[in-house]
Amino acid sequence: MSEHRRKASESGDGAGRSVALVTGASRGIGKATAIALARAGFDVAIGARTVREGEGLDDSGRAGAGSLPGSLETTAAAVEADGRRALPITMDLLDRPSLEAAVGRVLAEWGRVDVLVNNAVHTGPGSMSRFDDTTVEMVETKLVANVISPLVLIKLVLPAMLEQGGGTIVDVTSHVATNDPPAPAGEGGWGLAYAMSKGAFHRLAGFLAVEYGHRGIRAFNLDPGFVVTERMETAQAAIGLGDYRGAPPSVPAAVVAWLCTGADIANGSTVLAQREALHGGLHPDWRER
Repeated sequence: MSEHRRKASESGDGAGRSVALVTGASRGIGKATAIALARAGFDVAIGARTVREGEGLDDSGRAGAGSLPGSLETTAAAVEADGRRALPITMDLLDRPSLEAAVGRVLAEWGRVDVLVNNAVHTGPGSMSRFDDTTVEMVETKLVANVISPLVLIKLVLPAMLEQGGGTIVDVTSHVATNDPPAPAGEGGWGLAYAMSKGAFHRLAGFLAVEYGHRGIRAFNLDPGFVVTERMETAQAAIGLGDYRGAPPSVPAAVVAWLCTGADIANGSTVLAQREALHGGLHPDWRER
């Protein structure tokens, strides 16, 4: 028995309870996913940079960007309100030691990771920049945050998942990973740096399914579609996306919970969250509200 499993066994705390780790869980899809997984019976470790309400900032560099609601404290309270344990952990996609410490803490305190949801994304400059305004450094930063960091997290949780006989990894990817923009950034499109990073990130799940599926690892890409998060509510018009009506964060969250509780779907699949939520009856129809 490994050291982290031995400690969990000796403590007896939470024995037999399934554990999920959700990144980017202070707001948006991550927060909604943490709550959905708690309602599905998981104890949830939540990672993000914003610890307390009032500390969240829009760091995109967009003129007029300001504060954002949401925090680990608020998400943790929501998880606990549903009768599950919450473990808030400060982590930053550009700080690899924080990722290593986060997984280490979950394993040390709870002894296992049954689900990893790679939801966090780099929100700094470059996501909505046109080619001429996109520096090589912006692309490098996006690749580190949106590709290398999720890869690091997968490598950190995978040994524990294999030891315990399986686990589920959900990578929250994007329409931009596999499609060209309909227009330039600022006119209905998106930035190259963000799209390049999401395109690379999109390749992970299929490889994990092929190489580890026979050992109990299930891996999926989740394309959430256009989702109106707290950040998008304040930025949608300013970044050229008009008044397009998207889904609430609870929609992709419901699909993540479904994927993590035995969904009958091919391992390695890319799941279109909004279509699956409607066709599978996983969420009330939000389009007519």
